[in-house]
Amino acid sequence: MTKKQIFTYAMLVVGFGLAGYLLYQVFREHSPSEIIQSVRDIPLANLALALLFAFGSYLCLTGFDWCGVRYVKNDLPYPKIALASFIALSIGQSVGLSGLSSGALRYRYYAHWGMSTEDVAKIVLLSGVTVGIGMAMLAGIVMIVNPQDAAGVLRMSEAAVIAIGAGCLAATGLYLALAAFLRAPLRIRSWTFQMPTLKIAVAQVVIGTINFALVSACLREVMAASADVSYLKAATAFVLANVAILITHAPGGLGVLEATVGHVMGDQASIGSLVAFRVIYFFIPLFIGLPLSLIVEAVFRARKSRDGGSGAGHARAAAEAV
Repeated sequence: MTKKQIFTYAMLVVGFGLAGYLLYQVFREHSPSEIIQSVRDIPLANLALALLFAFGSYLCLTGFDWCGVRYVKNDLPYPKIALASFIALSIGQSVGLSGLSSGALRYRYYAHWGMSTEDVAKIVLLSGVTVGIGMAMLAGIVMIVNPQDAAGVLRMSEAAVIAIGAGCLAATGLYLALAAFLRAPLRIRSWTFQMPTLKIAVAQVVIGTINFALVSACLREVMAASADVSYLKAATAFVLANVAILITHAPGGLGVLEATVGHVMGDQASIGSLVAFRVIYFFIPLFIGLPLSLIVEAVFRARKSRDGGSGAGHARAAAEAV
C-alpha cells in the first residue's frame, strides 16, 4: 500500500469519525420517533419543491462537466456528459473525497468515450474551479446583502463580513478578467493551466452560482415548513456549512452540514428539516446513481464482449456508444 493510499484511508477514517461525533451531538436529544415525526410534519408541497430545487441543482452540475469537456475541445454530446456527471457526483458527494471518487468515475466513462487521462484531469480540475467560483459568488452576495447572520456566527464585525464578501466577488471578477486577457499558460510548479475562454468562464460563473442558489433554496424549503426562514439566512447557513465541510473533509459533509446549519439557524432548523435535506439532496441521488452506474457498467461490458467477437471494425462504434 502506497503512502498516498494510506493517507486517503486515514482521511476517510478521521472523516467518518468526525461525522459520527457531530451527528451524535446534533441528534442526541431526540428519540427516533421524534425525528420521524419531525420529518412527517413537513408538508408534501415543501418536500416537492425541495425535490424540484435538488433536481435543478444536479442539472446545473452536469453543466460543470459540460464546461470542462468544452474546455478540452471535445465535442462529446451532452447526454453522455450528463450521464457521467450525474453518476459521478451523486456517488462522490455522498461517499466523501469527492474530487477523488467522482474523478475516478468520470475517468471510467470519459476514457471509454475516447478521452485521454490528461483531458479527464482537466475536466475534473475545471469542475472544481466552477465549484469554487459558484460558492465565492453566492458567499459574496449573501455576506454583502445579509452580513448580520454571518457576523454573528463568525464573531466578526459586519464591516469585516462585507469586506470578505466584496473580496469573493472581486476574486470572481479577476477570474473573468484573466479568462478574457490572459492566453499564456499559468505555471504552478510542475502544473500548467491554460485559462478557459471568456465564454466558458462566464458559463462557469452563471452555472456555478445558480447551482448553489438552488441548493440553498432546497434547504430553505424544508426549513420553511416549521419556521419563518428567509432565503438569505438559509443561503448564509449553507455557505458557512460548506466552508466547514471544506475544512473538515467529512464524507458528504455528514454531521458537519447538520451541525453548522443547526448552529446558524438555531430553533428554525428542526431535526426533521435537517434529515429531509440530507435524504433529498444526498441519499435519493445516491440511490439512483448507484444502480444506474451498475447498468451502464453492464452495458459497457456487454458491448466490449460483443465488439471483441465482431472484429476491430466495430471498435470505433463501441467508443461512441453509451
